Order: sequence, then C-alpha cells, then structure tokens
Amino acid sequence: MSVPWSLLGFAVAASVTPGPNTLMVSAMGAAGGWRAPLPAMLGITLGFMLLLVLTSLGLAAPLAASPSLHGVLRWVGVLWLLWLAWKIGHAPPPEPGAAPRGFGFLAAAAFQWVNPKAWMIALAALPAFTAPGEAMLDAGLRIALTFGLISMPCLLVWALVGQGAGRLLRTPRHWRIFNIVMGLLLAASVLPLLR
Repeated sequence: MSVPWSLLGFAVAASVTPGPNTLMVSAMGAAGGWRAPLPAMLGITLGFMLLLVLTSLGLAAPLAASPSLHGVLRWVGVLWLLWLAWKIGHAPPPEPGAAPRGFGFLAAAAFQWVNPKAWMIALAALPAFTAPGEAMLDAGLRIALTFGLISMPCLLVWALVGQGAGRLLRTPRHWRIFNIVMGLLLAASVLPLLR
C-alpha cells in the first residue's frame, strides 16, 4: 500500500497544528512531564483512526445528508470544548508528586467523536485522498494508518513543549497564568466553528 506524499503532508499539518488535542497534551505535559500524556496520546491516535475508518464505511453520510445533524454535532463539540477550556483555565497548580490531571486513554479516544477539528479532518481527508471507484474501506484504512503513524510523533512535540513550559512555571501564579492562557487558546479554537 503506497501512501502519496500529499497525504503524508496533510497528516503532519493536521496533527501538529494547534487544536484541542495538542493543547490538552501540552497542558498535561506541563503538569506531569512528557510521559504523563502518553495514555491520552495513544487514545487520541487510536480514537481518530477508528473515526476515520468508520467514516469511510459511511458514517459521514448522515452528516452530509442532514444539515441539522451536522449542526447538532458542531454545537455539541463547541460546548464540550468550551467546558474543557473552562476546566483547564480554572485548574489549580499541580501538587508536587501528585499524578497529573487530564484525559486517560478511553476519555481521549472518546473525545475524538466530539472534537470538531477531528471531524473536519476526517471529512476533508476522505474525499481528498480517495479515487472514484476506490473501495472506501481500503482508502479509509490507508488514511487511518497514515494518521496513526504521524499522530504520536506530532503529539510528542506538544508534550515536550508542555514539559518545557512546566519547567518555567515556578509559582502558583505562573501556573494560573499558564492554565488561563491554555484555556483561552482552547476556547479560541471554536471560533471557526461559529461561522
């Protein structure tokens, strides 16, 4: 199975650019180091791969056929992201030696189903990187495997960025500022969905 360079480039750009997943991983990395978000990173990767495969099997058809269903999913995603932004923005500084807060494997995998950026990527990737008459399951598997290989290294970049930021956060005030900024960035990620 050969993967076109354009699909690899798309997967890198979609996976490494800021969004709900990368901000969540970065916040977890700041609180607990680069290893802390590994279960969430794996959940993000496998959850998104499953979303891609199921979308290729026709899950996207009801969304394309029903603007109201598409709108409901968009608003569920917006509300979820705003709630998550609120939680991050109001999170207390981490306790020394305490386990870092954040999503685990299952929550991160499930989050992909309400993550508007994940849906936008999935709905853009399938028509862009399939050929007319191509078996959609084969195409979906190819796209999902490509994203699966690309996702973890891209998320690791954000975990390391978070870890680096965490080393600079020396006081509870610094942590409050960091958490507020991360919450605001996550809240700002919903702006494209409000048009």
